[in-house]
Amino acid sequence: MASIRLEIVTAERVVYTEDVDIVIAPGVEGQLGILPHHAPLMTILQSGEILARRGNEEDIMAISGGFLEVRPDRVIILADSAERAEEIDEARAEAARERAEKRIRERGTVPDLDMARVEASLRRAMARLSVLEKVKRRRQR
Repeated sequence: MASIRLEIVTAERVVYTEDVDIVIAPGVEGQLGILPHHAPLMTILQSGEILARRGNEEDIMAISGGFLEVRPDRVIILADSAERAEEIDEARAEAARERAEKRIRERGTVPDLDMARVEASLRRAMARLSVLEKVKRRRQR
């Protein structure tokens, strides 16, 4: 089967570089599935999960927004932040989720609360926790 090179890059580092069979990414208008020989494309990504499949192996990563570009020979993701499942600190992600949910509940009582920022923080935390949950379920099989 044909493959396509996936590169996930942040401002700090190269997070992932592999030849894969399919990439599934969280576009702002829904999930995108990219196979080899996909038409060229550029789009904005939202916080969520990146799934990269090679044969029977899957790599799942959490990202918090960015851009995706499909070229004839590769998919390039320029992410605001990206973490492989093994890099995610579950306790920290859970604490971030709880903090964001608390702020959302308090929104009427806290002056100058930036709700867009709080909601973005909640989406990032939920993406990280979702990646961890999927990895745990896969290990239980």
